[in-house]
Amino acid sequence: MTDYHAKLTTAPKHGHKSLLYSEVVSDLNTLDAVDIAVLGIPYGSPYSIDEVTNGSTAVRQASDRAQRSIERYDFDIGSSMLGNQPIRMVDVGDIAGDARELSGHYAAAEAVVRKILSLGGMPLVIGGAHGIPIPVLRALDSVGPITLIHIDSHLDWRQEVNGVTDGYSSPIRRASEMAHIGEIFQIGLRANGSASHEEVEAALAYGAQLITAHELHDEGPEAILRRIPDGGNYYITMDADGIDPTIMPAVNGPALGGVTYSEARKIIHGLVKKGRVVGMDIVEITPKKDLNQITAITACLRLVASSSI
Repeated sequence: MTDYHAKLTTAPKHGHKSLLYSEVVSDLNTLDAVDIAVLGIPYGSPYSIDEVTNGSTAVRQASDRAQRSIERYDFDIGSSMLGNQPIRMVDVGDIAGDARELSGHYAAAEAVVRKILSLGGMPLVIGGAHGIPIPVLRALDSVGPITLIHIDSHLDWRQEVNGVTDGYSSPIRRASEMAHIGEIFQIGLRANGSASHEEVEAALAYGAQLITAHELHDEGPEAILRRIPDGGNYYITMDADGIDPTIMPAVNGPALGGVTYSEARKIIHGLVKKGRVVGMDIVEITPKKDLNQITAITACLRLVASSSI
């Protein structure tokens, strides 16, 4: 049994202590039934110390620009944020990192997500590099089969980089090895340099549906949603660089022609209507590159969309 008194998570020290005014729970042992739990996993499994990023604090700090209050009417949703339903949303803080063991926090992240699930909650995760879905998906092994929805400009099927097999280039390959992961839809792929031929072949051999950004633009999100089976358990992993950099500029690998705000909204809302969203993460935000908080605000709004259950 995991001892949650070990302080696996820490709350932000300044500004907004939670995402979108949600209740802060700093002691996981006191957490009882919950519907939605926000969790920051600030660090992935980096290939070097220079690549450590933390977008969770920046996204929380954008709360009052994304939503002035959760009771106000939201025209993107067609109601208030939680639809005036008796939904309990909490923020359990960030997984603590250790600079001496850059990937050691994955075990803590998996344990916390398992705790959230045991209480009936849906995890909304803020990264961090794109390796962080790996421990989250491991924790969801009792929820499967899961249809994985991946929004990104990159394929993320690398076997390893510098000996690291669970870094930001590998989450979808690692997910494909999990018995509870079923169909995989990768949306927003574009540009050069995002994958080798071997990685594309491995993805296609698995049966992943590779949907380029230009295909999305031409066919529209409604057509893409029709390809995804109804009634599924959906996990959404969104890399900020999957969205067009005019909307989310605070990324290390911007590529023009990305998924638009409207397309992302329609995909997320469509999945909520089609079946059950069992979790979502948004990752790869580099706050020092943001402009007028627009990336952090957009991230807040995408998390709002997935929590509108």
